[in-house]
Amino acid sequence: MKWTTPADLKAQVIRLWDRGLLLSALVSGEELFPRRLTFKTPTSRQLSDSFAEVRTWIARLTALSGNYRIEWRRVSHPVLGSNDIPAAIWIDTLDDALAFIGKGRSAEQFRTLMEMARQQQPELLLWLAKRPLKGLELAADWPVLLRIVDWLAKNPRPGIYLRQLDLPGVHTKFIEGHRGVLAELFDLVVPKEAIDAAFSGTGGFCRRYGFLDKPVRVRFRLLDPAIRLLPTRSDQDFVVTQAAFAELDLPIATVFITENEINFLAFPKVAGSLVIFGGGYGFGHLTTAAWLQSKNIHYWGDIDTHGFAILHQLRGLFPHAQSLLMDRMTLMEHQLVWGTETQQKIANLPRLNQDENSLYQELCNNASGSSVRLEQEKISYQWLVNRLDEQFER
Repeated sequence: MKWTTPADLKAQVIRLWDRGLLLSALVSGEELFPRRLTFKTPTSRQLSDSFAEVRTWIARLTALSGNYRIEWRRVSHPVLGSNDIPAAIWIDTLDDALAFIGKGRSAEQFRTLMEMARQQQPELLLWLAKRPLKGLELAADWPVLLRIVDWLAKNPRPGIYLRQLDLPGVHTKFIEGHRGVLAELFDLVVPKEAIDAAFSGTGGFCRRYGFLDKPVRVRFRLLDPAIRLLPTRSDQDFVVTQAAFAELDLPIATVFITENEINFLAFPKVAGSLVIFGGGYGFGHLTTAAWLQSKNIHYWGDIDTHGFAILHQLRGLFPHAQSLLMDRMTLMEHQLVWGTETQQKIANLPRLNQDENSLYQELCNNASGSSVRLEQEKISYQWLVNRLDEQFER
């Protein structure tokens, strides 16, 4: 017999809490109460057949009736006579609801957050109403968050690095660790004209609010001994800022891009060329180097679905880019070192050429085995050398 129990009633109120509605009502003043809860009662037949169980059920309900109000109805029965049976359950006030589920102290803590926001940054009450449980989770950090928000509101687009921010008692690592929440708060307080809407997310945090971003860096090696940036006999391996890389004017014709650091370090000498150490998805560090558009670009990635997806992405920036050692012959030659791709990237990749797309579809369809993957570092070094000898002057 499934009649509503005190635990069922409590669960209904807890769901209101979990949805943030109870705390949100403290901010918005929305009238959630009195509220009638869902309540299932015994049928007339059950009153006759299971009267003892019904009396026990009523006793349990009345034992906790200080947290809710029971609405009764009188039932007349030819055998049992007249009896008062619970007909509905009401929560009359927000405080009653909070007390019922033991959240009174948490609500008081939330009221403190509200009062702090009301005094210092009233606009943030909107955020507390929208994300009350997150606000409660951050209760210990709330005073610091308010200080940071207040500072940026008074110093929009400061033009400094985050680590330069000097607020007593505020560690800059705290800001970096709370960028997601701070972005939501900044958007409510900082003047709209001081927000660069072209940037978003934690990656665009600094540029969105006018902080200096750490410079993006590009690592590359010159593969032609006759071309040197430094007058030394050592390996010409450089890490430069994106801006510096964009201004290079090197007498090269070919650019290789590889994702594996050992492959990058061991890449053989090739006349008139350099190799760039890639970073998987995302080639933003190369976008400003307009001189790359006039170079022969060869991308060497893993032979798996993600490798082809990265090649497809690269061609969005450099349509003339070609693949290197990402072919069926290379794959089949190295069966002994095949691995397994944890999660395949299944997508429409229209920038692949016919042969690349054919191999990509084979991988997606597991034509040669389940989730086959050939990592670029597993390819024989001599296989690479032979391919370079076939295609390039060395």
